[in-house]
Amino acid sequence: MFEFFRRVKTVVSSELYNMLEKAEDPEKMLDQYVREMASEIKEVEAATAKMIAEEKLFSKKVQDAKEKVEKREQQALKALKAGNEDLAKRALEDKNRVAKEFLQLEALHRDVVLQAEELKEKLKQMKSEFREMELKRDTLKSKAGAAKAKGQMNRSLSSMNNEGSKQGFERMEKKVMQLEAEAEASEDLRLSNQSLDQELESLDQENSIDKELARLKEKLKDE
Repeated sequence: MFEFFRRVKTVVSSELYNMLEKAEDPEKMLDQYVREMASEIKEVEAATAKMIAEEKLFSKKVQDAKEKVEKREQQALKALKAGNEDLAKRALEDKNRVAKEFLQLEALHRDVVLQAEELKEKLKQMKSEFREMELKRDTLKSKAGAAKAKGQMNRSLSSMNNEGSKQGFERMEKKVMQLEAEAEASEDLRLSNQSLDQELESLDQENSIDKELARLKEKLKDE
């Protein structure tokens, strides 16, 4: 379990660029590794809690056995004082039996204490490394985000420099300029046609006045 945690730590620390090359999403992968680490820590916490509970149970059994040995010793002494040697003998026999149990329980208790201490130390180390991994995860995610943004920007610039958006923009600019020129030409033509119409209308008006003037002159002659 703990070795797996170390392996995950190594992967997170050293394989960011490998993940990028394999088209994996570094940010999602880092979050996944952190979740796996957190799950490992929960398992070790549960195992540690169980071991601590076992240690307390063995501690109580050891204490109870020790007290029973002392009790049988006092009971045997009390039976002898009362003149009951047979009862004293049975009390001593039970004392020896419990004493053996006491020694076995005491040995088991020492083993459980050592295991509990080992698990507590391992858990402490894992939590410390987990905090480091969380900080490193945030740093790597920030770097990955910056790298992705930079890559996107470079691809966009490359596209503009390689007959892409830039040329398209320039083509549209020329088209707009052409449309503007066509509009100006159309306006000039409209104004030119309007001027011709005005001149023709003016000519018609002048002819009409000349006719009126000629008519009046004829009228004066007749008078």
